[in-house]
Amino acid sequence: MLTVEKIGGTSMSALQDVINNIILFERTGDQLYNRIFVVSAFSGVTNLLLENKKTGEPGVYHKIVNLQDFHKPIKNLIIKLKGINKQYEPLGLDLAKADHFIEKHVLEAQTMLDNLANILASGYVSKTGILQAAREILASIGESHSAFNFTNILQNMGINTTLVDLSGFNDPKAYTIDQRIKRAFKNIDFEKTICIVTGYTKGKEGIMREFDRGYSEVTFSKIAVLLKPEEAIIHKEYHLSTADPALVGIDNCMPVGYTNYDIADQLADVGMEAIHPKATKPLEINGINLRLKNTFDPSHPGTLITREYISEQKRVEVITGTDKLLIIDVYDPLMVGNVGSDLQIMQIFYDNNISYTFKATSANCISLVIWERDFEKKLISDLEAKFEKITVEKAAMVCLLGSNMDEPGLLAKSAYALTKKGINIMSAGFSLRKVNIQFLVDREHFEPAIISLNEVLYS
Repeated sequence: MLTVEKIGGTSMSALQDVINNIILFERTGDQLYNRIFVVSAFSGVTNLLLENKKTGEPGVYHKIVNLQDFHKPIKNLIIKLKGINKQYEPLGLDLAKADHFIEKHVLEAQTMLDNLANILASGYVSKTGILQAAREILASIGESHSAFNFTNILQNMGINTTLVDLSGFNDPKAYTIDQRIKRAFKNIDFEKTICIVTGYTKGKEGIMREFDRGYSEVTFSKIAVLLKPEEAIIHKEYHLSTADPALVGIDNCMPVGYTNYDIADQLADVGMEAIHPKATKPLEINGINLRLKNTFDPSHPGTLITREYISEQKRVEVITGTDKLLIIDVYDPLMVGNVGSDLQIMQIFYDNNISYTFKATSANCISLVIWERDFEKKLISDLEAKFEKITVEKAAMVCLLGSNMDEPGLLAKSAYALTKKGINIMSAGFSLRKVNIQFLVDREHFEPAIISLNEVLYS
């Protein structure tokens, strides 16, 4: 049974657990093989290379963007990566080889980045393409580092392991992403080896140009589509649960056993990505089932996501949401009866490259919800040029998700649960398919809202 599996950065940093709970768990001999593992960089490394995904703290990349000297950050990077290597020496990592590999790799990258920086400083070329190339070069370092170390450790344990380096770092040939992946796996006998694959793939189109930090899951998805495994598996540091255990308590929620790709998309829409939405579509279209597993709970089967699954019982499968949203309310007394107001608003959003996650309308106003991180003053000024009054408010969204939750009274029951806790509902909505009921509330009420809904729906 061939599987294509993805190991996240937090899990990769716990390599001993990965080896015990994923590589060796209930497997011996030939059972170890027929598995392909796409690996992320060790936790925090891509943040050092690019920027902190959560806080925005700049990494090496932003030195290049601002035409600043990046040599010292590169030296510090080598020191930190060697420090990571040292952590895995007790697992059998050949420290001399690992240190040599990463130092050589980073210094070669520095030479390329120097050339790009010089071209950028000349002012003769567009910044966009140069900076994109720099971002790609830096991103590739993290996955090459973790994949090399993981492969070396497994080989030193006597496990036949093949390193599949898709970063193309020393390969001048210009392949597309799909071509590079196809060529890399062409002559591998999967029944006789474990494959450790870099989550970054070099391609003419630039994998980060479209997918940015979701690139490793896109690589994982493309490999699965090419090889048609029995199952695609993602290993994370947590279960996909009915609610966030950190909010409701571990005893007040449970892992979600089954769901479908539609619900996975709904999760991604509020930032709780089971997998990058652009990585799920190829899996869904090709009928490849996806399993989410907790690295630290290997005996649990995890969550199986399929195209066809519909719950036999009417129920809410997941309570989730986010408190990082803004409501943009567009008011104009001339809207009523006027065809095209919505179109004008959508055109302004399109021109500013901003997507919305929720929309509500009345006679004279249209309210749209966006991610706070996407907010730009130009969007507001463009709207103010067309409409009488624009209001911006911070907000949170709580969602009820389920493949079969069209239950009479669910909306009333949920709204009452929030009202009983003194939580004001700013807006609410759902589409005709009723797989996602959304409530907008004040940010300060986000956590109490999740807890109160969980108490009522899972008590």
